Amino acid sequence: MKLLRVGTVGAERPALLDESGVLRDLSDLVTDINGALLADDEALARVRAAAASGELPALDASGLRIGAPVAGIGKVVCIGLNYHDHARETGAATPEEPIIFMKAPDTVVGPDDTVLIPRGSEKTDWEVELAVVIGRTARYLESDEQARAVVAGYAVAHDVSERAFQIERGGQWDKGKNCETFNPLGPWLVTADEVPDPQSLGIRLWVNGELKQDGTTAEQIFPVAEVVRYVSQFMTLYPGDVINTGTPAGVAMGQPEPKPYLRADDVVELEIDGLGRQCQRLARA
Repeated sequence: MKLLRVGTVGAERPALLDESGVLRDLSDLVTDINGALLADDEALARVRAAAASGELPALDASGLRIGAPVAGIGKVVCIGLNYHDHARETGAATPEEPIIFMKAPDTVVGPDDTVLIPRGSEKTDWEVELAVVIGRTARYLESDEQARAVVAGYAVAHDVSERAFQIERGGQWDKGKNCETFNPLGPWLVTADEVPDPQSLGIRLWVNGELKQDGTTAEQIFPVAEVVRYVSQFMTLYPGDVINTGTPAGVAMGQPEPKPYLRADDVVELEIDGLGRQCQRLARA
């Protein structure tokens, strides 16, 4: 299924995109797309049955804002330097273990919402990423099989980053990762059954119509199942938590001088095979 949330900020309603591309209203069936729903097999089965019946009311998608596809996210866990080609372009050594950092849930916005360049920024960068959405409480997972079993689905994420804040201002990466609007998510949460192999997805990003990132999740150093298993050794994962799994080569930081960092009025578009497409215009904070 392709689950999503539509409407104005703070008043989104749950919806579903059916196989024919028609937007369907789920608000009479579930209260929201959130961790509680993702952990409830019976509720998800009712949604599937209603979708198959063709009786869900259609929504007029014209002019309708798409919000982040998951409400009430507890945490956003991110994996740094998780693509072989991205590590090479930045001159970094291949990590021996996954690099973990966090983004606050309030960085998450809709897939087409405006992204704000923070005050004082000169190095705002783009990063298209495969996001994993957790559907079961997970702690100390022992195998890739167990890890795959706790994945509810996948989405497109934009891990926007301010490189000077991240690298040149001391401390950890969080300064350059937690600025307002720095994690557009969506448009859809695509349930795991529709993504049989998360390591075979094309992943792309454009800036002002120019292709900047054109990669594949096959380049991941630590595959999705390994990432989920590994993270569960250090923190408990709960339904609705999100893991951003890293970005392929092609970020501004990895390009020759003068590096083409983002500026106000730039337009960024990004997509992952089968998971949909985002489009954001940049503005000053």
